[in-house]
Amino acid sequence: MRIGLYGTGQTGLDGIVGDIAEAEKLGLASAFLPQLTAWDALTVAALAGQRVPRIGLGTAVVRTYAQHPLALAGQALTVQAATGGRLTLGVGPSHREVVEGVYGLSFDRPARHVREYLQALVPLLRGETVEFRGETLSVSGTVEVPGAEPPSVLVSALGPVMLGIAGELADGTVTVWAGPEVLGEQVVPKITDAASRAGRPAPRVVAAAMLSVTAVPDRVRDDIRARFGAAGEFASYRRLLRQQGKSGLEETVTAGDEDLVAATVRGFGEAGVTDLLVSPVGTDEERRRTLEFVAGLA
Repeated sequence: MRIGLYGTGQTGLDGIVGDIAEAEKLGLASAFLPQLTAWDALTVAALAGQRVPRIGLGTAVVRTYAQHPLALAGQALTVQAATGGRLTLGVGPSHREVVEGVYGLSFDRPARHVREYLQALVPLLRGETVEFRGETLSVSGTVEVPGAEPPSVLVSALGPVMLGIAGELADGTVTVWAGPEVLGEQVVPKITDAASRAGRPAPRVVAAAMLSVTAVPDRVRDDIRARFGAAGEFASYRRLLRQQGKSGLEETVTAGDEDLVAATVRGFGEAGVTDLLVSPVGTDEERRRTLEFVAGLA
């Protein structure tokens, strides 16, 4: 199992790139950036790729409803060219609460939308001309970025329908807030079966997890509750929390001593996760200590 970094604790651009550079120094395999309402993840990846020479770079995830496949294909291939082919493109529909409440768009038929989005996006990334008329989107055109290889494409997926689409049409899935039990019992088997039935290679299962080597775990969880508690009310995350027997996203955080964190990391590997993305949380010192410790487990 490869180990990478998910997000950073920095708000400034230089600090974000600095954290990615530190992850490379520690020997981590990748650094994935979330697409929130601040820095543009793909643009930051392109910049980081110019300053940090070796580490893999990824997004988790670019919101499909907010960007047409032609536009995203052009942007992703540009980043792929700028980073020397190190991009993993994570995409996903996001949540009804975001798409309708923030963007003012319809979240109607998200599974159909993602299927059609991938049917257009993946061939565009291969440099093919696409003439596609679907039920949720249409595409007519091609993207020409000389020398850019198509990036690996991951889809945010947890439920059986979306995992089937990801296994059939993409290279894998990327998850957040999902623990080893759900991944091992549900996510890995379903996406692996879908990929096999489609004649595709074994999929990547990329899982982000918040970890903290700390003597004060309650304080760490209280901070996560304050920062992310509202997201725990999203319908998809409520379902995920119920599956894990948890009442809030803060309960998915592993916070404690090195033995506890190491056991959690092993659990992800035993569940069949191919790439664990560590989001170190806590104070600056706890974040540094956590990342160094987990890097030593790679």
